[in-house]
Amino acid sequence: MEMEGRRREVVVSSLQFACSDDISTNVATAERLVREAHAKGANIVLIQELFEGYYFCQAQREEFFQRAKPYKNHPTIARMQNLAKELGVVIPVSFFEEANNAHYNSIAIIDADGTDLGIYRKSHIPDGPGYQEKFYFNPGDTGFKVFQTKFAKIGVAICWDQWFPEAARAMVLQGAEVLFYPTAIGSEPQDQGLDSRDHWRRVMQGHAGANVVPLVASNRIGKEVIETEHGPSQITFYGTSFVAGPTGEIVAEADDNSEAVLVAQFDLEKIKSKRQSWGVFRDRRPDLYKVLLTMDGNL
Repeated sequence: MEMEGRRREVVVSSLQFACSDDISTNVATAERLVREAHAKGANIVLIQELFEGYYFCQAQREEFFQRAKPYKNHPTIARMQNLAKELGVVIPVSFFEEANNAHYNSIAIIDADGTDLGIYRKSHIPDGPGYQEKFYFNPGDTGFKVFQTKFAKIGVAICWDQWFPEAARAMVLQGAEVLFYPTAIGSEPQDQGLDSRDHWRRVMQGHAGANVVPLVASNRIGKEVIETEHGPSQITFYGTSFVAGPTGEIVAEADDNSEAVLVAQFDLEKIKSKRQSWGVFRDRRPDLYKVLLTMDGNL
């Protein structure tokens, strides 16, 4: 069978911008940058985590639950559905979901014809100074998922999920050809000398290389101050959004303080061939990995 010349190109994009605390302004910014990404040839465009407003999880405040909306008929998702259909692009849309008495950090995957392919709910929920997400979000109950879009089968996880190699592997085992991670991460309010940006990037580069797939990460920029019960809390989000190739190499990257629209092109058939020949999925030993189902390493 003749296989030479078989190609399947996809252009991915990562957006990066500073958020205000006004939904309409932020959604308009996201739309403007999605249009810019489309003009650069992008097929799949990733917007950063919880882009409708400030990253409110710096504080535990009851009124912030009012920021949540039900998944069904969500106005921002609907607007992005119209945009996706108009431009013919895939757009994962992050949002704060209210589901009766549960709340989730969720993302809806919008296909290039505007179809909503379903949601993923963030599985790993952090809880530390400045990132007090357990106050707001239930642990996600969807499990790790992949979505068959017009251009590729994609895996999408959210921020803290990106530190867990199990999540990346689970998505690629299900056939994900590209991994996407919308993010909100920056300085640590309790320790201004702690800078995790290089660690953050290297971990995800490792996911790309270990699974032999491209990976797209989108992070916000800017300084945000939230009033807490102990006074103001401040995070400076460090951006540095990037696209990694299938060996973990950085192929596109943003700086730590500028609005950005990154694009990168990949041949998914070529990468598939490399992934198959490299042998990391052929030589797996699931029968030896039962320890991963424990918390303390004891079977």
